[in-house]
Amino acid sequence: MMGPAHSLSGAAAWLGVGAAAAAADRPMPWPVLVVGALICAGAALAPDLDHKSATISRAFGPISRGVCEVTDKLSYAVYKATKMQGDPRRTGGHRTLTHTWLWAVLIGTGTAVLAMTGGRWAVLAVLFVHMVLAVEGLLWRAARVSSDVLVWLLGATSAWILADILHKPGNGADWLFTAPGQEYLWLGLPIVLGALVHDIGDALTVSGCPILWPIPIGRKRWYPVGPPKPMRFRAGSWVELKLLMPVFMLLGGVGGLGALGVI
Repeated sequence: MMGPAHSLSGAAAWLGVGAAAAAADRPMPWPVLVVGALICAGAALAPDLDHKSATISRAFGPISRGVCEVTDKLSYAVYKATKMQGDPRRTGGHRTLTHTWLWAVLIGTGTAVLAMTGGRWAVLAVLFVHMVLAVEGLLWRAARVSSDVLVWLLGATSAWILADILHKPGNGADWLFTAPGQEYLWLGLPIVLGALVHDIGDALTVSGCPILWPIPIGRKRWYPVGPPKPMRFRAGSWVELKLLMPVFMLLGGVGGLGALGVI
């Protein structure tokens, strides 16, 4: 999938989680719903850190391009070191390490620990990165014609405002994890979800996605999970743009209304 569809699916997924949480009598305060949806939209771009032409590679200028190059090389090295007889030869690391459930869990867990133990500045950093990515993904047409500095300023301003709102009592800093010292632990959840939604979206495309690595399937450790080939589509095709993106918007709207108790 392309960046906009990934981000939209991430936001819709978190809004769906909000509806499920409300049905389970653990409703999200509205700041958690909004912040989580934006983080999940941004996190749904993150697995493409292994691709130098992806939306995320442009998000932070030379810094993100450099991170993408390093991640591509790391992913390729891991692929070569762990591939089995049935895995094909590759020349790069795209759709390998960062497109697995294990990567999603590790990144989400690391972010949750950082937010929980690092104080306000750590929370601001997490929010800033994901607000910028959310702008790049959800508002991609505007972001493409705007300067990077304007996008960064919007991300920084949004992060500052949302961090202030979350910090107020009852607004969700301790949502779901209520023990002392566990504030903001939930921030890892939309990051895990965003990465997994990205992987599922890529699994629907022609190449599939090795979500289950390092679990071997047959003679492959990097088995490209996906539906039957006739049901797959090419990234950027009409199926993605004309069918899936409207569906994501509809599901996100229904999920948001359910999370807020409107329906």
